[in-house]
Amino acid sequence: MTSEPEFCGLDPKDWTAFRTAAHDLLDACIDQIAKAESHPWQPVPEAIREAYRLPDAAGGVEIAELVARLKAEVLPYGTGNTHPRFFGWVHGTGLAEGLVSEMVAATLNSNCGGRDHGMVYMERAVIDWARRQMGFPKTASGILVAGTSQSMVLALAAARQRMLGSDFRARGLQGERLTVYAGEEAHNSLHKAMELLGLGRNNLRVVPTTSGGFDPDQLSTLIADDRAAGALPLAIVGTAGSVDFGRFDDLRGLATLARQEDLWFHVDGAFGAWVRLADQPWRNLGAGIELADSLSCDFHKWMYIPYDCGLCLIREEKWHRAAFASRPSYLEGLETGLAGGDPWFCDYGIDLSRGNRALKVWVALQSHGTAALGQAITANCRAAAQMGTWIAAHPTMKLASPVVANLCVFTADSRRNAAAQSALNISIAQKLQLDGTAVFSTVKSRGVTCLRAAITNHRTRPADIQIAMEAVAREASILV
Repeated sequence: MTSEPEFCGLDPKDWTAFRTAAHDLLDACIDQIAKAESHPWQPVPEAIREAYRLPDAAGGVEIAELVARLKAEVLPYGTGNTHPRFFGWVHGTGLAEGLVSEMVAATLNSNCGGRDHGMVYMERAVIDWARRQMGFPKTASGILVAGTSQSMVLALAAARQRMLGSDFRARGLQGERLTVYAGEEAHNSLHKAMELLGLGRNNLRVVPTTSGGFDPDQLSTLIADDRAAGALPLAIVGTAGSVDFGRFDDLRGLATLARQEDLWFHVDGAFGAWVRLADQPWRNLGAGIELADSLSCDFHKWMYIPYDCGLCLIREEKWHRAAFASRPSYLEGLETGLAGGDPWFCDYGIDLSRGNRALKVWVALQSHGTAALGQAITANCRAAAQMGTWIAAHPTMKLASPVVANLCVFTADSRRNAAAQSALNISIAQKLQLDGTAVFSTVKSRGVTCLRAAITNHRTRPADIQIAMEAVAREASILV
């Protein structure tokens, strides 16, 4: 008679030791967030990169040793975007409350694709809150996704479904050529969406953009020409906060044209949609979002929510569900029990298994409230305006574009030729990143690679702008 093998689960064998180590790590994480100004980005040393390698027989590290390694080898080497002078790209900065929400989310380990449990109802509550802030009707539906790039695909899939009808998912494209229209500052995620949906990048019609958006007359001509050539114009994509210069299209004007042409109107509001929570004059930049057929935006950018958490809103739920709903028998919903809870979020996107993104938004809103988050967004816009004023007053610096909201793009020495300006600006960006003073990214404007500041950090203060700009001026005077 053989003995039954000993059960070997994966829970800690010593919960007391685990609790002690976990508390130690929690304290270290809180300390790091509380002193974010002391933790700028730094490059990862070769020895640390080597320490990350996993041998084939990895494992067996005690929790106390593992926590010690996390503190020494992981916590110091993040992106640096929690630092108050991190202005690179459009990176969100997180909230201290994210520690609380992520701890609970990990404990629950909920699959938010569907079924009847608390986190599904919480996601609905977060989406309904966002729907109201954006002025969408009660007929709207939504889903939390990885980010705006994924949201763009979902929105255009719903638009395609509306145009091509209920049998499209079965038959696929059969020679139809669908065209989409956007300004030249539209985000690269639109190109990817065109490719992924089988529409083809060449069927994206790019309209030249000015500071006031793209010309509706030119857009109307393009639509008419495409129809005459046998194409099916599908959608107009407006931008609420371009990623390069932070510009906003005339969203109301585009919505009107879309209605006249019977086209879907999508707004890419990755970060800029949240100006709707800010004070005037910035709030008015988002006027027209409420007229969109769909909206993409990110909570993890200008709402300070920990990564990742994007949002897709669709004005009419029927097109959203029609584009994605598909339930095999093993996922059949029931009226009661865990298999209840209809509608399931897996019917509104591409993921069947979904993480818990709603809890961290809910916790942030409960902790700070809509008004306080709006004031932080307003403060970021004021900080960008402060930076723009500093540059305008400097004898050699020059703005590459007017500061509209929270982005400031400039050159450190406009007296030099384009190549010399570009080299200087790149050198300054690298130098200030490496010495921990500030993180600027770069973008090209009229043949010059410029310094670019996207201020999406609730920790950024007027003193941080002053320190960063004085450092830019200092380096510009030193570097040749």
